[in-house]
Amino acid sequence: MQNHGQTPPAARAGPCFRPISVVITSFCNPLEAPLLSQDPPALSIVVPAYNEEEVLPQFHARLAAALTGIGLTWEVVYVNDGSKDGTLAVMLGLQAQDQRVSLLNLSRNFGKEIALTAGLDHARGTEAVVVIDADLQDPPEVIPDLIAAWRQGSDIAYAQRNTRAGETWLKKATASAFYRLMQRISGKVQLPPDTGDFRLMSRRALDALLKLREQHRFMKGLFAWIGFPAIAVRYDRAPRAAGTTKWNYWKLWNFSLEGITSFTVAPLKIATYIGLITAIGALLYLAQLIFRTIFFGNPVAGYPSLLAVTLFLGGVQMMMLGIIGEYLGRIFNETKGRPLYLVERYLPGDKA
Repeated sequence: MQNHGQTPPAARAGPCFRPISVVITSFCNPLEAPLLSQDPPALSIVVPAYNEEEVLPQFHARLAAALTGIGLTWEVVYVNDGSKDGTLAVMLGLQAQDQRVSLLNLSRNFGKEIALTAGLDHARGTEAVVVIDADLQDPPEVIPDLIAAWRQGSDIAYAQRNTRAGETWLKKATASAFYRLMQRISGKVQLPPDTGDFRLMSRRALDALLKLREQHRFMKGLFAWIGFPAIAVRYDRAPRAAGTTKWNYWKLWNFSLEGITSFTVAPLKIATYIGLITAIGALLYLAQLIFRTIFFGNPVAGYPSLLAVTLFLGGVQMMMLGIIGEYLGRIFNETKGRPLYLVERYLPGDKA
């Protein structure tokens, strides 16, 4: 059949014509829908929370006020770490009121360090990210100061405490002792004293941090390990605004052990030194025992002293085995290859 002079569309379009196929994808699950905001924010605020329904509204109000006029588009990523109260409902309400709110709900409670990592994984900030707790002990009003310090050229601006209001003298003393100990045993990587998780990181520092995927996470140590130029911003830590602390002394003790064993092998070295000193002491005791036997005879030693030495050596051995077991347990957990966390839902904000 002849064309009667009509040119086919492909021929009319010339050599640059290419057929275009359009694929329309429907999302049956609204939680899997793509982000509505085309331009990601410049700054992300990551806020892990566990049972913080009482303080979250006040926190968000102060955060929004503090970020007014910073000259950056921003989002806040609230991470619900398996809370048992109404924290998730409060977060959903905040997102309904403020489109800059993104919500990440974990499938269960994974702990603060993992929840913080999950929030950092989902932070969309193209220039920087801020980590802050929701209890208002770290005032959001300090964030502009962190931004100003970061703009001077540092990749990390960390908030360093002048005072710790609302804490007992025992907690202050143990915290100070822990930081001093970590400074002594951490080797080349130095943890800044009186510094928590509250800080600002540039995007390249965050990308470097997210490459570290170990299961046992001591975030303060990981923040220090990545390096990059850093600057301190001094501030006064406030008392908790509402709710109750989730950290008792037993949890703080375990957290300290987690930090030490996750960040340094110094306990293994100490165990070696203790074993060496014990062995030298035993040799010296054996030498004097041989000397006394040769020159003064061999009187029968009392059982109390023998029992004391046996119990002492048994206790030292058990302690050394416990230290080795802590490290073996961490190796065991790492070899499983499990994901750090599981997400029940992720609701990104629509506006930055």
